[in-house]
Amino acid sequence: MGKIILTGDRPTGKLHLGHYIGSLSRRVQLQDAGDYDRMFVFMADVQALTDNADNPEKIRQNIIEVALDYLSVGLDPARCTLYIQSQIPELAELTTYLMNLVSVSRVQRNPTVKTEIKMRNFEANIPLGFFCYPVSQAADIAAFKATTVPAGEDQEPMIELTRELVHRFNQVYAPVLVEPNILLPDNATARRLPGTDGKEKMSKSLGNCIYLSDDRDTVWQKVRSMYTDPLHVNLSDPGHVEGNAVFTYLDAFSVTEDFAEFWPEYHDLDELKAAYTKGGVGDMKCKKFLNSILDRMLTPIRERRHEFEQDIPEIFNILRRGSEQAREAAAQTMDEVRRAMQIDYFEDEALIRSQAEKYRKA
Repeated sequence: MGKIILTGDRPTGKLHLGHYIGSLSRRVQLQDAGDYDRMFVFMADVQALTDNADNPEKIRQNIIEVALDYLSVGLDPARCTLYIQSQIPELAELTTYLMNLVSVSRVQRNPTVKTEIKMRNFEANIPLGFFCYPVSQAADIAAFKATTVPAGEDQEPMIELTRELVHRFNQVYAPVLVEPNILLPDNATARRLPGTDGKEKMSKSLGNCIYLSDDRDTVWQKVRSMYTDPLHVNLSDPGHVEGNAVFTYLDAFSVTEDFAEFWPEYHDLDELKAAYTKGGVGDMKCKKFLNSILDRMLTPIRERRHEFEQDIPEIFNILRRGSEQAREAAAQTMDEVRRAMQIDYFEDEALIRSQAEKYRKA
């Protein structure tokens, strides 16, 4: 059995720095390392529709935005399969079969589901599609026999449910599916990057994002308004780095070389933190330093995105080809699933022969 990566995003808007540090940069590293036999990256439009059913145009418009973000950060369709979830009908079929192997109470206990139900104010009226999306997500993974799922800590309960469903399927029918493992970000800060307000996880719905496609001026406006330390009123006041969004971002994005180039007064982030904590370092200087780091990182991404934007029809062709390749892989798995479940009626020659003999004797 080969080593297979599967990961994706809901196409509800452009991707932001939280996506980049939490998963996108890692995907590119894994792709370039070549340690995996196949890599699938998809746009989870079916999952996005579970809480946007009344606004499909939002999903429709953001498919291309996410695709452009994927390509601009360095995902290469020659080395990874980029596809759209809804274009793989086999996923819906597998979801239906897996639903029979899990109870309602088990899904209700999932802490990720509880959090997202509360966040979307679904407590009194939960759409069935949304409630069942953890099973759909398990089908997304199992259909491609993924061995590794790069994701944040908040997705650990989802992967655990996938493992349970795969184990249950293999136990009841036949050892066809593969139990996946989660691959968490190396950088602990990257696992849950806060928004520019410092209070919540970076989220499109909360309006506290820095998008990968933001231009230079927009990024600076957002960095300049970032939450720091409300007690650090005067330059001489001791500052606090805990809960300070600027320093959280520096933890996530800065490297020692940045100091030599942009702020040689300090050797590394530890020295800067010590000086800020002692007092005498201004918040605006810290923000300008962070902005320089982000600008150097985002400039080549912006430039590549601009190039890809010049031929949108080709982007759709890339997604079409990727979806066809993904469907072929999922169809192979589903052939095995149906055979294991003994519902491959028309291909089961032994069944047909035995039934013929049964009624011939009658």
